[in-house]
Amino acid sequence: MNKYLVIFEEIEQAIRNGKYAPNSILPSENELAERYDTSRETIRKALNILAQKGYIQKLRGKGSLVLDMQKLQFPISGLVSFKELAEKMGSSSVTHIESFAKKVPTAVLQKEMNLKKDEPIWEVSRIREINKEKIILDKDYIVERFVPGLTKEICSHSIFDYIEKDLKLKIGFARKEFTVEIPTEEDYRLLDLEGFQAIVVVKNYIYFENAILFQYTESRHRPDKFRFVDFARRNE
Repeated sequence: MNKYLVIFEEIEQAIRNGKYAPNSILPSENELAERYDTSRETIRKALNILAQKGYIQKLRGKGSLVLDMQKLQFPISGLVSFKELAEKMGSSSVTHIESFAKKVPTAVLQKEMNLKKDEPIWEVSRIREINKEKIILDKDYIVERFVPGLTKEICSHSIFDYIEKDLKLKIGFARKEFTVEIPTEEDYRLLDLEGFQAIVVVKNYIYFENAILFQYTESRHRPDKFRFVDFARRNE
């Protein structure tokens, strides 16, 4: 394993174990380079992965701020699957398949995904349960000709894994839209939302590396359980 990955895993474990407390600053790049007997470039690679996965936020001129891991953290600029998120958090997670079918797209989906009206799509509805609470409703729409052979069993584990490991396709990037909405009757029926009057909706338009849109996902989150994190730099 590359040294920067070893360093990333060691710091990741230290954050998860509480060695580095939330809102504290990690040792500097120079200190870490000396500690691990390596270059600053290697340390920088490890820190970049930590930032991408939502463990730290790199602050210009101040160092790397350790983020609060009590909430499930979605890197806004990253593309992370639920399986990867749950594994990172060490949480007890279950995926319930509410529905799975091959259909022709509605007029709304035709517009959202730029499809012909008779283009088959997979329509998948999944409830995500973490630590025995149902807190995410994922509604996935996937172009069948790009992702053939999808099954209910695959959807209960990881669609991204199937695409990348079985179909050998490269997922490139996503365009995301965030809104806060009033929960629907379906949200209240499928999720543990008693007492909540809002839900965070993330719309993901997911593309292959060659810029072909193959999936549209509407992901509905109970607002108290998540922190959406990113690092932004002002252009000077």
